[in-house]
Amino acid sequence: MSPGDEQGYRDYQGYGDHPEPGQTRTRLPDPDPYGGAPRRPQRSSSRSLITVVGVVVLLIAAIAFANRGGGDGSTTASTKPDQPKAAATAPTGTKPLTTNPGTIPSGFPHTTQGAQSAAANYAVALGSADMFVKPRRDAILQAVMTPSRAAGSAAAFDKAYTPAFAKSLGLNDDGTAPKGYTFVSRTSPIGTKVTETTDNTATVDVWCSGLLGLAGENSTNPVTNSWFTITMKLDWVAGDWKIAAHSQKEGPAPVPGDDRASSSEEMSKAVDEYGGFTYAR
Repeated sequence: MSPGDEQGYRDYQGYGDHPEPGQTRTRLPDPDPYGGAPRRPQRSSSRSLITVVGVVVLLIAAIAFANRGGGDGSTTASTKPDQPKAAATAPTGTKPLTTNPGTIPSGFPHTTQGAQSAAANYAVALGSADMFVKPRRDAILQAVMTPSRAAGSAAAFDKAYTPAFAKSLGLNDDGTAPKGYTFVSRTSPIGTKVTETTDNTATVDVWCSGLLGLAGENSTNPVTNSWFTITMKLDWVAGDWKIAAHSQKEGPAPVPGDDRASSSEEMSKAVDEYGGFTYAR
């Protein structure tokens, strides 16, 4: 802007006569309305750097606060006081259990978190396809039940997992899948809740989602999804949590989504390729 234009701008603002006709004027921002000294040009790069640093500091502070693991128990306006929180696998840095791939986890800590870990992992075992084959079922029950209840539980399950029941699912009498088919029976814990504890007992609810069915081209029992809650009473026996009694009820179940059902080939492939998890809080 030329000096003449600047003078014209001042004239236009009332500092002198009106501008001459035909003269071009460039309107600059208003001066400080509070009568202070003229503002210096803003240093956008410096302010941008300060803004970025401020955001990073706030983010680090927020993460540190979230990882404090409980704090003083205060809640914000957007968090209900009774809303359950997701718990880390090992918030104290102590490994919750030791296990080998393909085996049922064991050696859970003598804590409420250990009881919840045990209940979640035992729910997976009790909902697996191995429960339909007697030798494998007996091995599972020996691993998850208290010694005093293992034999009685085996007898009770034998009455439930009959050849007739296997046939109703499209299985062979021994609980195995016919040639060319894949039997799917999986349980995935969604969450756990301790409802009662003593020094050596714990009652734990495990909310689960399950898959059950026979994947194959001509299957009359396609794989379906269900929701249920397993309640386990656990006893601390010989340095580990074991099931003394358990029961199951339906739900809570969400509203079904609009997902397209996969083909039997896709489902069989998924079962073969995706393994399960070890669950711990």
